[in-house]
Amino acid sequence: MNAHLEWLSWTGLHLTPWKLMGLVGATLFGGRWVLQFFASRKHGKPVIPRAFWYMSLVGSGMSLAYFLFSQKQDSVGVVQSLFPAFAAAYSLCLDVRRRGWRRDRASH
Repeated sequence: MNAHLEWLSWTGLHLTPWKLMGLVGATLFGGRWVLQFFASRKHGKPVIPRAFWYMSLVGSGMSLAYFLFSQKQDSVGVVQSLFPAFAAAYSLCLDVRRRGWRRDRASH
């Protein structure tokens, strides 16, 4: 998975599957704030939708895989990706306990 993706060579980009995974993970992890912004704007108050926690888990998991298994193997990136994953898993667990699995129920 450390070989360059040949189908992207025409673009001038030199991506490996691991790097692509890391970029997608970073995009998901950063994009959760865009989701939170629009949810808060819609409700007129700070709101964190459940999708925020899913994006946190998946994004940090993908970034963690990149830092663990690619040629990068960066311990700073591992720590940086690992801690948010635990916080997101815990917050998602709390959200499910509070509202159940049905997302359409209002939180109290």
